[in-house]
Amino acid sequence: MLPDKEKIKSLAKKFHPEIVSCRRHIHQHPELSFHEFSTQKFVEEKLKEYGIGNMKRMANTGVVAIIEGKNPGKKTIALRADMDALPITETNHVDYKSINPSVMHACGHDVHTSSLLGVAKILSELKNEFEGSVKFIFQPGEEKLPGGASLMIKEGVLENPKPSAVLGQHVMPQIAAGKVGFRKGLYMASTDEIYVTVKGKGGHGAMPHLNIDPVLMACHIIVSLQQVVSRNAKPSVPSVLSFGKFIANGATNVIPDEVYLEGTFRTLNEEWRDDAHLKMKKMAEGIAESMGGSCEFNIVRGYPFLINDEALTDRTRQNAEDFLGKENIEDLEIWMAAEDFSFYSQQSPACFYRLGVRNESEGIISPVHTSTFNIDETALETGMGLMAWLALKELEN
Repeated sequence: MLPDKEKIKSLAKKFHPEIVSCRRHIHQHPELSFHEFSTQKFVEEKLKEYGIGNMKRMANTGVVAIIEGKNPGKKTIALRADMDALPITETNHVDYKSINPSVMHACGHDVHTSSLLGVAKILSELKNEFEGSVKFIFQPGEEKLPGGASLMIKEGVLENPKPSAVLGQHVMPQIAAGKVGFRKGLYMASTDEIYVTVKGKGGHGAMPHLNIDPVLMACHIIVSLQQVVSRNAKPSVPSVLSFGKFIANGATNVIPDEVYLEGTFRTLNEEWRDDAHLKMKKMAEGIAESMGGSCEFNIVRGYPFLINDEALTDRTRQNAEDFLGKENIEDLEIWMAAEDFSFYSQQSPACFYRLGVRNESEGIISPVHTSTFNIDETALETGMGLMAWLALKELEN
């Protein structure tokens, strides 16, 4: 017989101050992707403090821990949190503002890590009251390719024991604190990085007939590549192609020898993803050649699309409604951002849901990846209580 939800809520409320303290410590000491050494040590110390000794390091700066209930081999559920921060200078005026120059937890990974510590503390208290095992994945490097998830999977994080499901949560400042959001099926896009060097022949801007203008070539390439999405992708398959960097290091009267471009391509269909790569490369190289120049077109393959297992997500949503009330559950739309949790979703039944952190009355409304991002810390109580409940209910299923 599982502990009832009121017991879980009571423990989440009891441990809330401790987890707020954890979150503020992690927020104040952010570390970039694959450099989470202090965060790793902090997580390990807290797990030991909570009576959890069954842990090991993975992917250099990651931590995996297991809590075994009664009959531990019966079933295993995995819970994941990411630990890395972003290269952003924080401008919030809070006591726990980042002390690391130009590094900030602007995507809520401090929330994910501290919430998962809260889940570990709750379930450690209850390990004699449930059957099965819970695997805690504290993962590095979500913000940077190749993604910490891919490295941890290669090192066997989904084996010994193999989880029957993987759950993850992520902050969403568009949703009010106390609420969560779900979407089953396709949810988040794949992501690829595009690096292009367009080469021509530079010279004086007043004598374009003597030059092969890579600036003009690059402009034609960017505009023409949009046709790959608008005229080649099926309208039913979401696709995004965006360029965020265009470097032509000339002057008002100097045409440079080359132009450098960087962009991103995202979609929700792997077959179309591969086809689009070929079409973009062929088109860019053809345009440059037709204008007398050349083009080096490189695509770095990133994360796959994220798919929420339909049956698991239906169960998880129902359990969330039971725990929080139906009025606190929202529907999510497809989102063209990417997440390396997608690697787990490609290997195991997975459910990735959103944790509301917004509080308009307190002015906590900033988007993620901004210098003013912050959260309503009551969301930590919701986050750890709900995830503990979802894990127990899935063990029972």
